[in-house]
Amino acid sequence: MRHGGQILIDQLKIQGVSRVFSVPGESFLAALDALHDASIENIVCRQEGSAAMMAEAHGKLTGRPGICFVTRGPGATNASAGVHVARQDSTPMILFVGQIDRAHRDREAFQEVDYRAMFGPLAKWVAEIDQIDRLPEYISRAFHVAMSGRPGPVVLALPEDMLSSRAAVPDIAALAPVPGTAGTAQLDAVTTALGRARRPLLMVGGTLWDQQASDDLARFAQGWNLPVAVPFRRQCHLDNRHPNYVGDLGIGMNPKLGARLADADCLVMIGGRLGDSMTRGYDLIDPANPGKTIVHVYPDASELGRVYRPDVGIVASAADMLAALARTAPGAIVWNDWTAAARLEYEAWIAPKETPGRVKMEQIVRWLSDNLPEDSILTNGAGNYAAFLHRYFVYKQPFTQLAPTSGSMGYGFPAAVSAAIEHPERTVVCLAGDGCFQMTLNEMSTAVQYGAAPIVIVANNGQYGTIRMHQERHYPGRVSGTALANPDFAALARAYGGSGEVVHDTADFPAAFARARASGTLAIIELRLDPEALSSGATLSQIRAQGQKAQE
Repeated sequence: MRHGGQILIDQLKIQGVSRVFSVPGESFLAALDALHDASIENIVCRQEGSAAMMAEAHGKLTGRPGICFVTRGPGATNASAGVHVARQDSTPMILFVGQIDRAHRDREAFQEVDYRAMFGPLAKWVAEIDQIDRLPEYISRAFHVAMSGRPGPVVLALPEDMLSSRAAVPDIAALAPVPGTAGTAQLDAVTTALGRARRPLLMVGGTLWDQQASDDLARFAQGWNLPVAVPFRRQCHLDNRHPNYVGDLGIGMNPKLGARLADADCLVMIGGRLGDSMTRGYDLIDPANPGKTIVHVYPDASELGRVYRPDVGIVASAADMLAALARTAPGAIVWNDWTAAARLEYEAWIAPKETPGRVKMEQIVRWLSDNLPEDSILTNGAGNYAAFLHRYFVYKQPFTQLAPTSGSMGYGFPAAVSAAIEHPERTVVCLAGDGCFQMTLNEMSTAVQYGAAPIVIVANNGQYGTIRMHQERHYPGRVSGTALANPDFAALARAYGGSGEVVHDTADFPAAFARARASGTLAIIELRLDPEALSSGATLSQIRAQGQKAQE
């Protein structure tokens, strides 16, 4: 006889879970009791949104569902931010939410929420477990749903009285791998489409990735001399130094790469989704009239044709398809000049463009790119500061980029804490804006408690920079709601038990970074930026002038 919390935790152990992220609540005390003697580490966070983002980052790093426990009502609503990230980023994740006693349902009891209705649009599957003897069944299904097809989040609600009751139930074995379907017919369809192309573009995305997939991609691209672009925030899928890598398609993309996306006569998308950030709001490729052959390989049939009708649609994982394609040999290649030109445009794009002020983000990011160990993990949330990272950092290995394709502010720091716990032997660097960092900086306490030592580089320009940029374009000179009064970030880091300092000049950054790394603890390096340096492509004054001209 085991109580429900013990059955649940035993099932997580069978599934290979080694770590969970949580904010405690009285609604799942039985699960916390079971964790007391378990081999599973419980990382106790300071806010549920951060806990869910840490779990999501864990899912990205490991390819297995990140696990998060939160309490009912306010805990669940806070955690929804991380569930949304997992949904749009296609990351496997399971959120367990404490729930009221079953006898009080539908009375609007204390913190009662209908989680099926609340999380229905955000999660792949939402359920409430009413019968203790079905706990193993539900948990097994949750792992299968989170990992199958298009990966994503699952939410399971746990009534408090169900968890505390007892039953004798058998466990269910761990998730079994499902073989891929990249057969001969599917392979021939891809190679035939490429054989007819003159201006092909290979795009490779998705969350479930590994070194073998990256190696297979490199061999396929080189063998066929294909230009390889990656979707928004998937830059570490292929070593950016590879001669066939041509950049990322997304917010802040190289305009010349965007033009090549529009001009290509054959698009091969493997593992990712053709969405608005890749196509500049569906402007570069008209869903009604793409004007090109589209080959789409994706593990979930429901995504094929969802927006863009594929001429060739194949249900298969990216890893399986790339493994097969890496063994193929092309016929006559007629696009060598096309590929070479795209690579030259990428190399020109990552040459630093000078920005105003004594602290220059472009130079700092290039220094990081040139000096960090190749397996360093870079994280970020959302904001104009991230455009500098995406443009100037050269990624060398898989599992080195953690960033939300959903554009969620506050993500970078919880992700960095999660990464530093998972890989204490690797350098973890978080780039955060002053607004972005303040959304989750209370997790500095979590980092110190668990010995995590990420280095956070805070780009402080005293404003919500991205919104200010859009504001100047549409309402030039009318600043409203975007100014920030910020704390002393370095002093705040020291108050939490970490190290902190402020950089006023680019030349001082290398030494500051060396001290941060040597500290062996959480470290904050605050960059005092000139507000004029609003983006990687234009100054505040230039953007305002463009806005004024557009209104004339």
